[in-house]
Amino acid sequence: MDGKEKSLLFTLAAVNFTHIMDFMIMMPLGPQLMQLFQISPQQFGFAVSSYSITAGISGFAAAFFVDRYDRKKVLLFAYIGFVIGTYACAWAPNYYLLVGARILAGLFGGMIGAQVLSIVSDTFGYERRASAMGILMTAFSLASVAGVPAGLWLAAHYSWHMPFVAIGSIGLAVILAIIFLVPPVNGHLKDGRPQGNPLHVLTDIFKTPNQMRALTLSITLMMGHFCIIPYVAPSLVGNAGYRQDQIFLIYLVGGALTIFTSPLVGRLADRKGKYPVFVGMALLSLVPILLITNLQPTPLWVVLIIAGLFFITANGRMIPTQAIVSGVVTPRQRGGFMSINSSVQQLASGIAANIAGAIIVEGPNGRIEHYNWVGYFSVTLIGACIFLAKRVKPIKSEVLSPES
Repeated sequence: MDGKEKSLLFTLAAVNFTHIMDFMIMMPLGPQLMQLFQISPQQFGFAVSSYSITAGISGFAAAFFVDRYDRKKVLLFAYIGFVIGTYACAWAPNYYLLVGARILAGLFGGMIGAQVLSIVSDTFGYERRASAMGILMTAFSLASVAGVPAGLWLAAHYSWHMPFVAIGSIGLAVILAIIFLVPPVNGHLKDGRPQGNPLHVLTDIFKTPNQMRALTLSITLMMGHFCIIPYVAPSLVGNAGYRQDQIFLIYLVGGALTIFTSPLVGRLADRKGKYPVFVGMALLSLVPILLITNLQPTPLWVVLIIAGLFFITANGRMIPTQAIVSGVVTPRQRGGFMSINSSVQQLASGIAANIAGAIIVEGPNGRIEHYNWVGYFSVTLIGACIFLAKRVKPIKSEVLSPES
């Protein structure tokens, strides 16, 4: 990669870092928010999913116009709105206004992920794309190893508002980075803005079984992931007996490991094939899923090993999947398709959080009951993804080198 490509990936990783941090920080704050606002696990699940559902709706709406504009301009517009929404979360005084602020952040946040992936896909050919995705996914790792522990420290020493203040402040610097370090990304506008019926983005998907399979893969994978994630912290406190101030260790260890493994997985997927690497990571991920959702009081070092494996394999599933899904469309279709993809992912994660919230109940002394049922549900969905991913094929123009 040359210097410009590295600067681009650094900026997009910073966008992802703040975007992911804004979403992730809600989950370890769960025990504190449930106690402070006197809300149930179901209400907390709704607070988490309100962002995802709104993001899904806005991502769907964006699909009808994003391919008519320079991707940099769309990203900048969406990111500025996201920063405003994050500051609104920082100053929310109660549960209901917090949910309203999460909806506002999701309204703009729903456009960000698709634009980041579209910019990377337009810049890096299919044979190099998983490597670029692997670098991009280190933003998740940094959010886990540095962002979440720092956010929890701010929440513990000041208030739960402060993590959102910090994210919004970092976001102001990222806005400047987008302006100065992201070049125009308008290669899809060869002869000016695409004309015609904007509903073509949907009709093209429905007429193309390969695209439908790619979207089904995204939906199933995200549901399998996000039915587990929101309740990891509450279960560690209620079921495994850990203190709230120990939860950051899970994110610290898991994030530190994936900083190193994400780029390795990306390079491996480009060399050995996206699908074989996805299968290996998906199968490995079933082990920590079952262990996490069946935890009893367990030594901390054992939990950290389980959490580390969970982070590594969850990230490892996502990297080849993103490359696979991005390869089913041409650049001229990519912005709209990836927006639809982001939309269905966000909706799927929100639905999954609510399904899990409906299954689990808070028992005596804060114990999270029936979390093991959610684990079995997740394992079933991840298993189905292995069969779905096999049937998703890159279009011929995307295959610039042999793909095993």
